[in-house]
Amino acid sequence: MEELLRAFFQALAKNQSANRWAQRYGHKLGAQRFVAGEQITDAIRVVRELNMRHMTATLDHLGEFVADEKEARKAADDCLQALEAIHQHQVKSTLSLKMTQLGLDISRELCMENMRKILDKALLYGIVVNIDMEDSARCQVTLDIFEELLSEYPNVMTVLQAYLYRSMDDLLRLASKGASLRIVKGAYKEPESVAYPEKADVDANYIKMVEAHLLSPGLTAIATHDEAIIEHCKSFIERHQISKDKYEFQMLYGIRVNLQQQLSDEGHPLRIYVPYGDDWYGYFMRRLAERPANVGFVLKGMFR
Repeated sequence: MEELLRAFFQALAKNQSANRWAQRYGHKLGAQRFVAGEQITDAIRVVRELNMRHMTATLDHLGEFVADEKEARKAADDCLQALEAIHQHQVKSTLSLKMTQLGLDISRELCMENMRKILDKALLYGIVVNIDMEDSARCQVTLDIFEELLSEYPNVMTVLQAYLYRSMDDLLRLASKGASLRIVKGAYKEPESVAYPEKADVDANYIKMVEAHLLSPGLTAIATHDEAIIEHCKSFIERHQISKDKYEFQMLYGIRVNLQQQLSDEGHPLRIYVPYGDDWYGYFMRRLAERPANVGFVLKGMFR
């Protein structure tokens, strides 16, 4: 049943009709549990609260799969606005973005133009920019662009997904270049031809990838809510005496809040992924797909 629910929500995440309906009527769905708000002011307020609890953040203005140049340029402006807000309010936050939001599906040139504008301002302000990974069809072009930008900007990092067969090879290649990487399990629906279908295999690959990258020069962002994996990584970090400037745990806003506080109280570097904006639907559906048990609170919210 859980697998059926996961597939259902992954399919809904890509349904544009459902997206339009949700943006118009869906505020009762409970997305506010995972999304800081629609405006940058909402996001900055959340980041400030996290900073007060000794946690850092990464801001993500939601959106993806843009097919209009004007919309892609507007998304780039939203990213620039977020950088200005981080700098102005002096909060501890990086910036996360998706390249399809910046026009990757329109043209590589448009995407690169937008990326360089964002990275130039981020470099000026000393802010790291994280390029999120999207579905497997866009994995290679994302990594190609990342490697090109990494040669120009020291403040860029990207994400690798442990459920893809290729990811360990990608990690070893990027680690040899000193890349900082955020390691996740993966939230898109992928065929067995490119991704491990079984959770146990994904978990095993995740641990191998994290361990390999913790021993490399770049920062390792351990992005998971899996308590068993977190405990394994904590033991590995202690055993190999990994310094706190070489790793951080990362978790999503609104998920496993008690575990977040526990990690912070133990003194581990912890960064919270804080999404905001009105294009929240696809992100929200993927959170439900990752943990269908969340559906219960959604149904309660709808019928209050």
